[in-house]
Amino acid sequence: MNTTFKEEDQKYVMTFEGRLDTASTAQVKKDIKALDNCEGHDIILDCSQLTYICSSGLRLFLAVLKNARSKGSRTIITGLNDEMYDVFVETGFTQLFETRRK
Repeated sequence: MNTTFKEEDQKYVMTFEGRLDTASTAQVKKDIKALDNCEGHDIILDCSQLTYICSSGLRLFLAVLKNARSKGSRTIITGLNDEMYDVFVETGFTQLFETRRK
């Protein structure tokens, strides 16, 4: 699992590449700390290269959402392929997050 963080057009963009599984969540948890000070910035979670997400990965996304909301920022999940979109629908995440498919 690789993550990339960048600031772009007053947005924080975190890109996820590979499998967000139990083994990788500890590192990803550290990586997403870059999103903590998001006041004044919306957050884009770019999942266009994400091939799998486990329940602990979903919890990480929820933590990002909770933090962003507390600071008045939006969290948007982009680039979901059909399989990943189905996971987000089944877990109710499409009701919590603004989502965009590939």
